[in-house]
Amino acid sequence: MSWVRQRWDVHGGALVMLGIKLRETCKILDRPLKDISGPSDPYHIVAIKRHNETIIPNGEDTLQKEDLAYFMTQKEYIPYMRKITGKENYVDIKNVMIMGGGRTAVRSVKIIPEYMNVKVIETNPDRCEYLNEMFDEDQLVINGDGRDTNLLVEEGIRHTQAFVALTPNAETNILACMAAKTFGVKKTIASVENFDYIDMAAKLDIGTIINKKAIAASYIYQMLLDANVDNVRFLMAVDADVAEFIPVQGSKITRKPIKDIQLPSGMTIGGLVRNEVGMLVSGNTQIEAGDIVVVFCYNVNKKKVEQLFN
Repeated sequence: MSWVRQRWDVHGGALVMLGIKLRETCKILDRPLKDISGPSDPYHIVAIKRHNETIIPNGEDTLQKEDLAYFMTQKEYIPYMRKITGKENYVDIKNVMIMGGGRTAVRSVKIIPEYMNVKVIETNPDRCEYLNEMFDEDQLVINGDGRDTNLLVEEGIRHTQAFVALTPNAETNILACMAAKTFGVKKTIASVENFDYIDMAAKLDIGTIINKKAIAASYIYQMLLDANVDNVRFLMAVDADVAEFIPVQGSKITRKPIKDIQLPSGMTIGGLVRNEVGMLVSGNTQIEAGDIVVVFCYNVNKKKVEQLFN
């Protein structure tokens, strides 16, 4: 999805979280959230990243140009979200160029949808031979340097909708994504293993940042939790966690409607899945034991969150 910075499907897509960079084309800017995201609207805004600040919004907050906003919605409303955020002019991804032929690239190519055309650029000739054996005939491997703009032009960068930089070098990946953007590529993804470069990459408007250490840490954190948690995802852009908690019978979160429960500061509930059906929540929502509850946590004591569900 060329218009989305990050997507996370909850319970097989019963709910969907979308991280979207807001531009001047967004139709819901500069209005209080209480006026644009009420009980009848098919989305809930769980967090906003503005410059270096993460905001867990309330009804008086507004969305502003250049915000990175995280929306919780249902799969059928994704086209609606695309419309109200002003992203309808973003082309769908068909042609993908990947720089770096490591294990991440191989796995990505193996699961890429059939309707996408992919080219992998790799500097090592021996690795290129290995990749040619691994990939299908219509998945091309190019021996060259992805920072070579002449090579990029020759290989069709101007007709590419997504550029993915997966070399071991963060600086190389960031610079390559910047070069791809100058050729009009809408979606760029960079692997950045050095945490010192993550903020810089965000300020340079590199689309999506991948960090394997942060992904691994999310799984480790999930294993350490006392509460029943299906999935945990660390969102680097906002330095926050989003998790699927399952409350037990009699837990505090199930005793009253959400508006009557004192949630810890920095915690918000984005939605829940009940009997395989995803739904957004309001203050009047009564959570039940066995629900899959999507919880967004920023700078909050995780033990206090766990205690609500145990």
